[in-house]
This record gives sequence, structure tokens and C-alpha cells, in this order.
Amino acid sequence: MAKQCRRQISGVLLLDKPSGLSSNVVLQQVKRLYFAAKAGHAGNLDPLASGLLPICFGEATKVLRFLLSADKTYHFTCHLGTTTNTGDAEGEIVQQRLVGQLSPESVQQVLTRFIGEIQQIPPMYSALKHQGQRLYRLARQGIEVKRQPRDVTIRTLRLLNVKDEYIECQVHCSKGTYVRTLAEDIGEALGCGAHIVALRRTEVEPYDSSKMVTLEYLHKLAEQGHAALDALLLPVDTVIAAWPAVCLRSEVARYLLQGQTVLLPRVPTQGWVRLYNRDDNYFLGVGEILHDGRIALRRLIHSSFQHHALQ
Repeated sequence: MAKQCRRQISGVLLLDKPSGLSSNVVLQQVKRLYFAAKAGHAGNLDPLASGLLPICFGEATKVLRFLLSADKTYHFTCHLGTTTNTGDAEGEIVQQRLVGQLSPESVQQVLTRFIGEIQQIPPMYSALKHQGQRLYRLARQGIEVKRQPRDVTIRTLRLLNVKDEYIECQVHCSKGTYVRTLAEDIGEALGCGAHIVALRRTEVEPYDSSKMVTLEYLHKLAEQGHAALDALLLPVDTVIAAWPAVCLRSEVARYLLQGQTVLLPRVPTQGWVRLYNRDDNYFLGVGEILHDGRIALRRLIHSSFQHHALQ
């Protein structure tokens, strides 16, 4: 019997990833439910973590990298007084210290030190590579290698609650921020050490948690068929909804499709833009404004696979 071809679908699903599963395991489950030919997730979440995991299907994978570089927001809980070798509750305890008297005011004062541009040393239990090997694989062998500090930006860091030896916080941060490392550094600044016991992602700009769906809900919806699942997909251009939109006539769009650049009046002077075919009313792709003011097509989105056109 001939192998059935997988579906050529495009769009973005906002999944509420459950804790206890890796991002890739969840991705493969969703991909099977949709019977999709191509899919990828935008920003790995540790098995311990839950929350917003955008999954891009088909043509949306062409703009996935813009989600990977986007700011993100997390809600996390730290257990003070105990550090682990992984920075979270899944690791082995390496040190325990007494936790002094803490007030919300004193904790928030410490959190304020981390707001702005800071440097982080990536944890050994991470997916970064050293000489071709993942750091977490080396860590499991008891090998530790020197890691270079990285510049990250903490936009906001708010204390939500203090109770006994636990603090709950919310952080809005740049790409590349390790929340586990942030929790450890906060613990050291408080003089007692800390590790994360709960971590939930609530935003991946431009998306928030309001349209997330659970894996359990997807499994139930799949019983109604692919059309019910497809109705959950957001259009490809929502990934870059905050960018300026440039609408082109069909004849101008043809020049871009042929690899040429075009010069248009009243467009931004620099940066990235969303390109639309005005006459046929669909999302054309990602454009970049060059130094001479001309627009170049950087990512073509095939219209036959699009979830919707420009409204």
C-alpha cells in the first residue's frame, strides 16, 4: 500500500506545553495529530517547564527564527536555601543553607539589581554545544567546561509572592536568558542559594497566553477531524504582526519575485517589513529595507499554503 502523503498546512498553533515532557516530544505529538508535513517549535522549554510553546507549520517555519529572537515572559517559583546541580528541582542537591528573614521589600530590592543588561554564564545542563557535544551530555558524564558569559536583557523582574522559603517572580527578558541561572543568581544575592521548582512561559512576543490550547484538548479535538484542528491555527503573518506592512500592486510584486529590489514612496527607511500583494489580497512574505531605501524580498511565503490573506 502506498505511503500516505502528509498534509501541506501552514499556520501557528499556540500550545500550552505540559510539564514533564520535552518540547520535542510535544512537537512530534502535535505534528502527528495534524498529520503535518513540516513543523517546528519556537523556543525550547525544559521538561520541568510549562506554558506557551508556539508551533509553526509549513510556511510559518520560514519566519520561526523571528519568534526565537523575540522577548519572552516567565512566571517562576524559587526554593531558597537549596542549590542543585541543574538549577531546578530535577537535579541533585549540592548545597543547603539557612534562609534568613525576608520581607517583600528586601527581596524586591535584590531583584532590582538584575534589571537591565546583565551577563549570564550558561548552565552546564543546557543544549549549547562544546566541541560538537551538548553541554548537558557532558554534565551527565561529570565533565564541566568553561563557558563564556553572555549578555542578556532583563526588561522587568517583579516579585509576586514571598512565603516561607519560596518566592514567586515574573520576568520579561530578551532571547537567550536562562531563567534557571537567573534564579540561582538571585539566590546567591540573597545569601542562601536557590533553585527553580516551577517555571511557566506566558508570552513569546507578539503572542500571549490568551489563545493557548492544551495537548489534552488537541487530542479530543482530533476526533472531529483535521478541519477542527486547522481552525486553531493563526495566520503566518501574525508572527511579525508588529512590523510595518507594505502593500504592493501585482506588477511590483512580480519584480520582487524575480529577485529584483523595488523603490516605493512612503515606506520605512530601514528594518524589516511585512509584504502584501494588494491586488490579490495575500501575504507575500518578509521584506528588508536596504541602505538605499529599496525593498528586497527575504522570505517568500507561498500563497497556496497560507491560512489567510490580509484583512
